Amino acid sequence: MSLLAIRDLAVARGGLRTVEGVSFTLDAGQALILRGPNGIGKTTLLRTVAGLQPPVTGRIEMPEDAVAYAAHADGLKGALTVAENLRFWAQVFGGGDVAGALAAMDLAVLADRPAAALSAGQKRRLGLARLVVSRRPLWVLDEPTVSLDAASVARFADMVRAHLARGGAALIATHIDLGLDARVLDLTPFKAQATPAARPAGFNEAFA
Repeated sequence: MSLLAIRDLAVARGGLRTVEGVSFTLDAGQALILRGPNGIGKTTLLRTVAGLQPPVTGRIEMPEDAVAYAAHADGLKGALTVAENLRFWAQVFGGGDVAGALAAMDLAVLADRPAAALSAGQKRRLGLARLVVSRRPLWVLDEPTVSLDAASVARFADMVRAHLARGGAALIATHIDLGLDARVLDLTPFKAQATPAARPAGFNEAFA
């Protein structure tokens, strides 16, 4: 079962195309790693898949409300504790396993600490733990291991493996080897010419 199908996709940043002609599918239980030099368009492609901007051309096909997106901002509320942040996001997504999220990223001992008092690495762990409570099948992740130590990277990789084993899928931009059984897509061959992007026909039409 395909959770994501990308067909002849072109995306743009600042009015200029970054990559074009990108096509791939991602089925339940699969992970795909995006690679390529800085500036090639990995973040732009992920933001487009997550619905934060429209594509220039091409199609993105996926079930409704399928995506949980994690990027450089952790989306935390500093005045809330670690557990309260996860309960908040569990309510936003319609319920989720808060205890499982705490365990997945080794946050149980920090459950009562305000998010504002966390270190950069702890904040990143909490931001990634939100994925567990999202209950979304498709995780779209932009450099998720930034600020993580080796032990936390291993925990995150285990969390992704568990998600895949449950029938989820993951699209990840990362420069490190997470040890996942994953396909790799190098975006370098899809680099677009630096020409102005045509205005898309419309956000809704592009995703129809």
